[in-house]
Amino acid sequence: MGLKIWLNEGLVDEDQARISVFDRGVLYGDGVFEGIRVYNGKVFEHQAHIDRLYVSARTIRLKIPLDPETMKDRVEQTVQANGISDGYVRLVVTRGIGDLSLDPTVCENPQIFIIAATIQLYPQELYEKGLNIVSSSVMRNHPLCLPPQVKSLNYLNNILAKQEACDRQAPEAIMYNHLGFVAEATGDNVFIVRDGVIITPPNSDGSLTGVTQAVVIRLAQEAGYDVRHEHLTRFDLYGADEMFLTGTAAEVIGVSQMDHQPIGGGTPGPVTRDLKARFEAYARS
Repeated sequence: MGLKIWLNEGLVDEDQARISVFDRGVLYGDGVFEGIRVYNGKVFEHQAHIDRLYVSARTIRLKIPLDPETMKDRVEQTVQANGISDGYVRLVVTRGIGDLSLDPTVCENPQIFIIAATIQLYPQELYEKGLNIVSSSVMRNHPLCLPPQVKSLNYLNNILAKQEACDRQAPEAIMYNHLGFVAEATGDNVFIVRDGVIITPPNSDGSLTGVTQAVVIRLAQEAGYDVRHEHLTRFDLYGADEMFLTGTAAEVIGVSQMDHQPIGGGTPGPVTRDLKARFEAYARS
């Protein structure tokens, strides 16, 4: 039996979930989205994801034809219809059907679809051993091109960096901004631990404002860790005592090696393991 997909006004069978080839999301990547986790049947940090979706939409002048509470309800209905206990939701809003021009004003009806399914980004083995990642030569989009806080459907910048990682048999890559500062991984936020201090780049350096990132920062502060937002360079990553990534799909995962150099002791360190355990306990509480 296939999935039930929420498409605009209601649930439809997976094979009936169709959008037009003239949809701006298809033609130009013109739209916004959220990836959201479900733990024990509960949509994780639901309000934070909805808030980010609507801010992203406002930033690109896309008016979502639903109020946030109604959108949350439709996400919940989709999760329930598919019997998802532990899984993943992809919530997408496109600008809608237009023509072949770039003019966004020809689109009158934004399109909404919601997919609820399961996901496993990395095998459990890598959470124990840590990731072997690389530096990408693909520079993060300049913030004057598109603010990095907008989670748009145009993910080509990240995809090209991911392709480079795949070419080098690595599961992830670090992207840098035009000044050489660390921005983010292709799909995750970056943290290091140095002398007991947890450091993550400011969003102004080119990273998406991560929902999981915010939860981990809060949990770390509650546990008494010193957490700071600071510029990071490749030198800082190489010399870190620990490095870990956070993201909706990845959750919290340590980095053991970068560009063939071991990070710290070459395995996920004690702070990484502690925050991973704290996050898992919080998410499933």
